[in-house]
Parts: sequence; structure tokens; C-alpha cells
Amino acid sequence: MQICDNILQTIGHTPLVRINRIAADIPATVLAKVETFNPGNSIKDRMALKMIEDAEKSGALKPGGTIIEGTSGNTGMGLAIAAVIKGYRCIFTTTDKQSREKVDALKAFGAEVVVCPTDVEPEDPRSYYSVSSRLAAEIPNAWKPNQYDNLSNAQAHYEQTGPEIWEQTEGKITHLIVGVGTGGTISGTGKFLKEKNPAIQVLGIDTYGSVFKKYKETGIFDKNEIYPYITEGIGEDFLPENVDFSVIDHFEKVTDKDAAIMTRRIAREEGIFAGNSAGSAMAGLLQMKDRFKPGDVVVVIFHDHGTRYLGKMFNDDWMRDRGFLPPVTKACAQDLIEKHKNLRLITVNQDDTCEQAFALMQKYDISQIPVVNAQGNFTGSLEDAALYSSLLKNREWMYAKVHEVMQAPLPIVSPQASLEEVSSRINKDNNALLMMDMGGNWHIITRYDVIAALSS
Repeated sequence: MQICDNILQTIGHTPLVRINRIAADIPATVLAKVETFNPGNSIKDRMALKMIEDAEKSGALKPGGTIIEGTSGNTGMGLAIAAVIKGYRCIFTTTDKQSREKVDALKAFGAEVVVCPTDVEPEDPRSYYSVSSRLAAEIPNAWKPNQYDNLSNAQAHYEQTGPEIWEQTEGKITHLIVGVGTGGTISGTGKFLKEKNPAIQVLGIDTYGSVFKKYKETGIFDKNEIYPYITEGIGEDFLPENVDFSVIDHFEKVTDKDAAIMTRRIAREEGIFAGNSAGSAMAGLLQMKDRFKPGDVVVVIFHDHGTRYLGKMFNDDWMRDRGFLPPVTKACAQDLIEKHKNLRLITVNQDDTCEQAFALMQKYDISQIPVVNAQGNFTGSLEDAALYSSLLKNREWMYAKVHEVMQAPLPIVSPQASLEEVSSRINKDNNALLMMDMGGNWHIITRYDVIAALSS
């Protein structure tokens, strides 16, 4: 039987998947190293376990100890999973720019999470770097992995990720593209690959607001390059020791918008539910397409899973609020029923009496009601003004059957009907319309729904 003794034995050996549609205009073969297949759904599982094992060997992490780390979520997830198996307590500090899903995921494994402000210097006592260091100093038997400067991070990728890619491509890889945050993935993987073939190009993806690209090109650490950005998982406002600039041939900066839009494209065009850094890397790939020629084999690291970004890049409202998607300017029929979409449509049977119909209209405070037959098909409609008019002429109409006094059935519009079409069809002959949603439920659209949409 092929059985893993625990979940940690499933780390690594992730697949390479060909990128087809997004890379259609790239002359090279483009492959994604899909790290979401790790148990914590990210590449950080590799280095998290390596840092813990090395700390155990050195005596820095003792039995029953507390792991304290500043993390955007993925490293914390890897540490938390290992801590569950090995019996450690975890406390993580993170920034308020990270997605809520990441924080909740850490808590799911029993970790404690402290959220700190993003827009402060690393040396500020409120920063997530500083808070994690303070807690590590204050709490007995605590160990701080310090993923940025702990070289076990890069070593994990030198020992695992690099050899996997070399073997999976049969040594044919020509370019490696990696979003750079701590620098461990690109430096460890790139070092191994360059030892196998010095001609391999290692390309780092940076973001605007980060210092990496300028430092690589000029050797200058420019604080004017630092400003808040939205992209998660890549870029920094300091130089981690794990970033080996000698291994990295080029940095390509990608905007927040391009990264976010590409993150969504990967899911919709390739069927791979990857995170924000994968979006950055693929956007960078397209920006650098002139670097690649037929016969090249380009490997792009997809660091983590899209579920970490459901409230951000995969949320239409979040994207629109930041100008990453065009605003919704034209309402359609399905938008008009938004306030009452969960209410069932009130109807009256054509064989009921007008008295019963009038009672329903009073109960639900409605001025028109669709009429149906025994099979549920629409056969007519009742409008309060017409009903009143009939009653004024003859009070006996109150006991007549609905089908004797009903008007024509309400017109039906599609959910995609424009506001202009809906408003033009509500007139003196039709005070309302009917619409079926994609779930097969009927809704009524009144002139008041149209007025509300026009005034919003």
C-alpha cells in the first residue's frame, strides 16, 4: 500500500502544466509549476518545513516551543500545518492588506494571528516585522523562523523545487519566472538550475512600490521607490538576505491592475485557480514576450491558490472599487429585482373569486397581480384600478371569478433586457412586467423598480 505517514510527506512533486490560451502569442513552450498541489496550497510549505527541521537540528526550536513569524499567510499556513503534526504553538503577525481568507485559514489550524498596519516602516514598532520580533523576545521558548533572512528558505528550493523542474523538463528549461517576495524560491531554484546550465535565464517579477528592480539595476536602495501597493506575495521595502541578486538576471515590474486582471484570466482561460502572484508572473511573461523564441521552455511558478483571494481579485465589487474593472453603467432587468429577488411571486388562480384576489392584494400591499391557471401558466393579470372600476359598476363582481374580469397577461422580458426596453414596455396598458431568473423563478418588475434604478 502507498500510504503517507502524515500530511507533511505530501509536500513537493507538484505538476508542470502547459499554458495554452494566455501564452498563445508566446513562441516558446510555457509551463506552470502549480504549487497549489501542496497540502497548504502553496509553495511555502516546502520552506516552512525545511526551516522547522533545520531549527530542530540546531536546537533553536525545542519540543513544545512557540513558532512566531511575520507572514502574509502562505508561510504561516505551511508552518501551522507542520506545527500541528509536530506539536508546536503558532503566533503569526500579518498586515492589514492581506486577504481575510488568509487570516481565517491560519486560525483554522489553531494559530493566533495579530494584524498590523501596512503603511509603516519595517523598523516601526507597529510593523508586522517588529511585532513578531517583540513577541519572540517576550514569550518563553519561542522561535522566529524569519523567512526573509533564514537561508533554509532558499535551501529548500535548491534541494526540492530546482531538481523537480530540471527533471520534469528533462533539462530543457531555458527560462524561470518567479514573483519575488522573500526571495527564497527564485534564489534557491535559480541557483540549482544555473549550476546545471548557466545559460538558463532567471527572471524575477517585482511590483510598483517595491525596491527590487532598481536595486538590481543600479545597486541603489531608493526609499523613493517605496509606496503602498495592492499586489500580494511579491515585492518588499527592504532587502531580504534570501534574495540572491547574482542569481536573478532581470526584474520585471507589473502593476497592481495587470496582476489582478491576469489572476482572473488564469482561472477563466486555463482552468487553474491560482493566486495573485501567479497573475503577476503571467502578466510579466506577456510583457517580456520578446525575450522568448521558438524552442525555449519557460517555467512560471504559480505560488498559491485562488481561494485566498475570493474577497479580492475574484470579487467584482472589490475590483471595480479599485478601477480594475469598468463600472456597471447600464442596468438590466435582473438588476431591477435585486431588492426583492428572494421574495416569491404572488399570483392568484383564474378560478378564484375577485374577493380572494382583492384580499391578496391588500395583504401584500400590491397594486397588480398575475393570474395563473391550474397548470401554473399565466393567463391574465389584475390591476387594482380596473378591479375598483368594475366594483363601482356592480358590487356583485366581488364574487365573480377572476377570469371574468382579468386583463391580458403581463408581458415577459428576459433578465438581460435593458433598462430602456423595460421602461418602454411599462405603459398605460401594462403597469408591470414579468421576468424569469436563471433559477427558474418568476419575478415582477413594476414602474417603481424602474424609478428606483433611474434615481440611484
